Amino acid sequence: MVTSKSRFLTAQWRNLVMLNYEVDPEILKPYLPAATEIDLWEGKALVSMVGFMFQDTRVLGIKWPFHVNFEEVNLRFYVRHFDGKKWKRGAVFVSEIVPKSIIVVIANTLYKEHYRTCPMRHSIMKSGPNHTQFLYEWKVNGKWNKLGATVRNSLTPIPAGTPEEFIFEHYWGYNRLTDRKTMQYQVEHVSWQIAEVKDFVFEADIKELYGEAFVPYLSVKPYSAFWANGSEIAVRIGDKLVLDEV
Repeated sequence: MVTSKSRFLTAQWRNLVMLNYEVDPEILKPYLPAATEIDLWEGKALVSMVGFMFQDTRVLGIKWPFHVNFEEVNLRFYVRHFDGKKWKRGAVFVSEIVPKSIIVVIANTLYKEHYRTCPMRHSIMKSGPNHTQFLYEWKVNGKWNKLGATVRNSLTPIPAGTPEEFIFEHYWGYNRLTDRKTMQYQVEHVSWQIAEVKDFVFEADIKELYGEAFVPYLSVKPYSAFWANGSEIAVRIGDKLVLDEV
């Protein structure tokens, strides 16, 4: 991708666990940024619970002490924006959790993200001869919440036209600023490899974390469960989209 924007953040995103749930699109409208529309998969509005590792993190080229390697868990949904020439497919974050307070301050201030700080931990364990278990945990109100998957030890490219491509191949982020203003930023990475998910776990205080509206949708079996190996990534400095006055 060619862009004139400088890199704000570089890192590696690794071992991405993604549990995807179908929701009523009405519950997403309060979070929908101006100049975007909900991007549907086969007519379905999906949200994803995502857990992964930040590694080798640099902000404006600088490694901040104790903020280089850490976990993140987020809840996101999918949108698209027409820039006058083409559609850009992106993600909107309802909530993002990390264990590092500086990340929260920077992201919420500069990108109007929805980060919060919680104690976090993760584990990677063998599960028999052919599988590996990835688990992300975060503590809220004294209780550990968890998101994880048991994955086959065999990587394949993401096939075109698949649900995995729809979920993973989003290269823009959009955040609602006002009813007429949106923050837009570009995310760069190579296409990831995926592996079959054998089993998964999601145990969380959904109401406390995401609000009452999400409880019925995140309390049932997910529509799908994916895992990707991840790669080096870069987040470009964002800009604003402003809707013209009618």
